[in-house]
Amino acid sequence: MKQTTTTKLKTKKKIYIPVKNKFIISMIAGIAWMATSIYFSVPWIKDLSLYVTMPIAILIIAGIAYIPGYMNAFMVSSLLLDRQPKVKNTSPKVPVTILIACYNEEKSIENTVNYVATQDYEGEIRLIVIDNNSKDKTAETAKKAGEKMNLNLTVVHESKAGKNFALNTALAHVETEYVLTLDADTLLHKSALRHIVARLESSPDDVCAVAGTVLVRNSRGNILARIQEWDYFLGIASIKRLQGLFQSTLVAQGAFSLYKTELIRKVGGWPDAIGEDIVLTWSFLSNNCRVYFEPMAVAFTDVPTSLKHFFRQRSRWARGMVEALKLFKPWSQPIYSARYLTGCNLFMPFMDFVYTFCWLPGLVLAFFGHFWIVGPATLFVIPLALLQNFVLYTYQKGVFKSLNLRVRKNIIGFILYVLCYQLLMSPISVWGYIQETLKLRRIWK
Repeated sequence: MKQTTTTKLKTKKKIYIPVKNKFIISMIAGIAWMATSIYFSVPWIKDLSLYVTMPIAILIIAGIAYIPGYMNAFMVSSLLLDRQPKVKNTSPKVPVTILIACYNEEKSIENTVNYVATQDYEGEIRLIVIDNNSKDKTAETAKKAGEKMNLNLTVVHESKAGKNFALNTALAHVETEYVLTLDADTLLHKSALRHIVARLESSPDDVCAVAGTVLVRNSRGNILARIQEWDYFLGIASIKRLQGLFQSTLVAQGAFSLYKTELIRKVGGWPDAIGEDIVLTWSFLSNNCRVYFEPMAVAFTDVPTSLKHFFRQRSRWARGMVEALKLFKPWSQPIYSARYLTGCNLFMPFMDFVYTFCWLPGLVLAFFGHFWIVGPATLFVIPLALLQNFVLYTYQKGVFKSLNLRVRKNIIGFILYVLCYQLLMSPISVWGYIQETLKLRRIWK
């Protein structure tokens, strides 16, 4: 009797929910949450309309409560439904070319090359380092590191400044089916290449790229770096997982992503854009190709430790999103999930503007007892955000355990990330939107 019961348990199939059904469930969860928020916020709208008129009151509250609440509910539901399929072959052997574009990376390139050399990948690794008009000894240092580690390393030169020009120059030298881009200050976990190639090898033919997981290496630097550690570990990772679930990852980031070489050539290579990786990814999606995300493929990068460099980086990301929206209209995307996810980005400038010019002044007013803008209904977003972070933390901790990594204790960074990070991000993003609208000079560093 016991054997029969055991056999039944073993043969019992897990409930399979198709991706499209998961999408519908998440949509319903988001709409239900937003409907509940609207119901409870009616008195708030009436009070605020006495000062700014009813239509403006609705727009303000939509930007700081309704739309963010919907998006958070959609994300939490998606994360709870996400089940990463197993790869077919955990030890692929297909040859891969890694491209590292460098500008004055003499201090970091040797370490990056060393981490490439210690990969547990069984296939051939070809490494191309592109010296993008460096003023230091980047090229010489890379060559010496390659020789020391017995790597198949080639150095090419591109005098025209710009990461896209550097990568396109190297693309002409790529002879392998897959090509991986890696930033010069980004270090690969020893199994990163194996996991990311295994994911692409196990994917359907219409998958053209896989984004890896990028986390913070220098989180002990200062408090800004500690806050960003949680942004990469929870915020960016949650968005990647959500998009990866629906097979439409919106950014196969240049810092660490794997591509099918022929597809990059088909879309004309990396574009001349400040967000070249965003525009490249959206061009894939517009060509009816899907983009995956692999959480087990982990790399660690340095994040800005000064407000000046952080400001430039994040405003550049905001500009890149606007560039992509101008080039590829969401409603023209052939894949339903790509239409939806790129369409969500249409609301980002609106929410950032409302947050910057309405919520932040409203927060100041609330300290003086005037709850016209920041009121009780805004609290509806908080439990969702905490639930989202808890779900992601639990999942990420499991990934770290599988990779023999340990989650750093960074309590102060987490508290500041939850309470204060958006205070920085929205104004910076607004400046990025303004920069792109006015076509101001691009600054990469």
